[in-house]
Amino acid sequence: MNNHYECIEASINGKLGLINLNRPKVLNAINRQMVSDILSVMEDFEENDQVRVIVLSGNGRAFAAGADIDEMAADNAIDFELRNQFKDWDRLARIKKPIIGGVQGFALGGGFELALCCDLLLAADDAEFGFPEVNLGVMPGAGGTQRLTKLAGKTKAMEWLFTGKRISASEALQFGLINRLVSKEVLMEETLKFAAEIANQAPLSIRLIKESVLKAVDVSLEEGMHFERKNFYLLFSTEDQKEGMRAFQEKRRPNFKGK
Repeated sequence: MNNHYECIEASINGKLGLINLNRPKVLNAINRQMVSDILSVMEDFEENDQVRVIVLSGNGRAFAAGADIDEMAADNAIDFELRNQFKDWDRLARIKKPIIGGVQGFALGGGFELALCCDLLLAADDAEFGFPEVNLGVMPGAGGTQRLTKLAGKTKAMEWLFTGKRISASEALQFGLINRLVSKEVLMEETLKFAAEIANQAPLSIRLIKESVLKAVDVSLEEGMHFERKNFYLLFSTEDQKEGMRAFQEKRRPNFKGK
């Protein structure tokens, strides 16, 4: 893995692949290079058998305070179409390993969209989320309207998107936008602990659970049940299923290998 990136820091710690947004002077404002760097690393982690869980965080006082407006201000619709502006965001949605985010400070605009791409989120008590795009005469374009509505429902999503209002960490927890709220001082410690807990589970089970839950969001109950059942059957062809059930019978901890 190339460890030298312009806008992020990347490393591997045991079973965890770590990505740290690293433009602290601009509160980790997201530009095209940062998104490209994130996806390059995530896809490397996806192919690395050592990495079982990806952890995403931000360096400095913010997770990411939004898109880099200076980069976008002069763009027009044809620029976006020819560049295929959100192609890297589409790749992000195809990552099969679990992604856990640790959010402190601001997660606004594109930063909020990036946080919503995580499968699980821990937030510090000082975290603030929101989509201020309406104040700039635009709207979210990397999935914000869709993911927020699926999580919080139409009514609250409309309110937050229409007003550009910031969402406190406690309100984000109340509406299911985050999994856990912790103090700022222990955010990364708790995020890594949570990630390590998941990394010790059977990797193929985690992979197919993620796939099945994401399918449930978009299809009917009947179709989702059919999809779940096929994945349930599939896991009975894995070595980890044999190991897990054998360990249960022998009253010991399983040693999952992702096979």
